[in-house]
Amino acid sequence: MGRRGRILGSIAAGLGVAAAGTTVGVLRQRRSIGRRAGEDVTFGALRAEPRTVVADDGVPLHVEVDEVDAAFNGVRSAWRGNGTTPPVTVVFVHGFCLNLDCWHFQRAAYRDLVRTVYYDQRSHGRSGRSDRAHATIDQLGADLRAVIDATAPEGPVVLVGHSMGGMSIVAFAEQYPELIGDRIVGVGLISTTAGGLDPARLLVPLVPAHLTATPARRAMSALRRGHRAIDLARRVGASLATVAVDRFAFGAGVPERYVEFVDDMLAATPFEVVAEFFGHFQTLDKFDVVDVLSRVPTTIVCGTADRVTSIGHSRKLQSRIEGSRLTECEGAGHLVILEQHDRVNAELDQLITAATTATSPR
Repeated sequence: MGRRGRILGSIAAGLGVAAAGTTVGVLRQRRSIGRRAGEDVTFGALRAEPRTVVADDGVPLHVEVDEVDAAFNGVRSAWRGNGTTPPVTVVFVHGFCLNLDCWHFQRAAYRDLVRTVYYDQRSHGRSGRSDRAHATIDQLGADLRAVIDATAPEGPVVLVGHSMGGMSIVAFAEQYPELIGDRIVGVGLISTTAGGLDPARLLVPLVPAHLTATPARRAMSALRRGHRAIDLARRVGASLATVAVDRFAFGAGVPERYVEFVDDMLAATPFEVVAEFFGHFQTLDKFDVVDVLSRVPTTIVCGTADRVTSIGHSRKLQSRIEGSRLTECEGAGHLVILEQHDRVNAELDQLITAATTATSPR
């Protein structure tokens, strides 16, 4: 065993099962002493061997899996207290008009500590385009099931979703409630909702400023017909779009590269895709099904300055999910996973360890 393995083994033994609730956080902090995970890595540079998972309607989904170095086996066993238990897999589900790269700081933090899965939702990033009939929240729930079956066919799974990714998890829970508390042992819902969303809020960072003054439904009807012209206008008005992203994605001042990173992801999403999903946000109504998540540790995180899925949505989720934990990130906007990534990661530390040390579903 090398020096790295001996150090990790000592950490695992010293902490023991009794301290499993803080193990992942302690290990992350030890590893990152003197630096903040991900800050010294270019956005979009974290990569793994690409995989393709085919959805039930034939759409290819781009998937990447960060496996855990064998030297960490002792740590994983310490979390569970049983070396024969399969290690946990954390599946990250991104939001509307983003891609898997949005999890940059989470991916940097958990590499070689937890087995993690990232994928581009249909019609986003490097995944294939959906037809309009399957560009729905319910289909995203089915896609998540396909990704889990392909990348984590056995062992406990924790699901973490941001914005539309959280809605995807809710749709998954509605469709496959028997898996909650069985395969699914924990859930993280970040800057998201299960219904009651004003979709006009989504338009502001995505279209030229003069178009957002029109009523959302009327605008979308026109935009479906002229999506190519809108894409051109977005490119021409790049500086205005960047200002809109800064205002609506973040709550306080963040480094310019954060804003440019998000703006690039938004701009890379064809406006035809925006139009196809748009109506489904308006009709989403799944608050009556989220109580199934009470069976497992559930963490809810939202910024108090979120202008897209405002903090009230997260408070309502917490009221409907018994035993769930709500963390309100003061002053943070919709992209809290970037803006206050240390706080988000700390909450995920607690979620992962709570989920993997639970002896039985709640």
